[in-house]
Amino acid sequence: MTQKPSHDTGKGQGVNFQDPLYRENILDHYRHPRNFGRIENPTVTFHGDNPICGDEIDIALQLDKNKITDAKFIGRGCAISQASASMLMETLPGKTMEQASGISKDNIMEMLGVDVNATRLKCAILPLKVLEGALFLHKKENEHKLKKRNG
Repeated sequence: MTQKPSHDTGKGQGVNFQDPLYRENILDHYRHPRNFGRIENPTVTFHGDNPICGDEIDIALQLDKNKITDAKFIGRGCAISQASASMLMETLPGKTMEQASGISKDNIMEMLGVDVNATRLKCAILPLKVLEGALFLHKKENEHKLKKRNG
């Protein structure tokens, strides 16, 4: 999955695009996603999808000890899911795993700056759910390595 985000134009149902500034910001992130691509030899990767609307996101993180040094995504889907992923990936480098774990649904909605209904909410928070999965997986992998090392 290396293609640029695709699906709809972000003018779909369930999104209140009343403020043109936010609409343009979402469409800009959709058309020109930040941190879109792959990381060579990432520390952790995780995949998630929303089968209802077909959104898919793969997140790759590079970590140095407990700090995120790089974050990238590839995916396809609606403008909301892809813009949300782009905005989220921009915020991650420099954060600790704990700080990244503290990002909430409300933070995502604040980044997007638009009202979304329950259907589109799943699109908006898909990247957050994938991030949470990646962080959980990395934590479990580290715990497993530690147990193995300590016998």
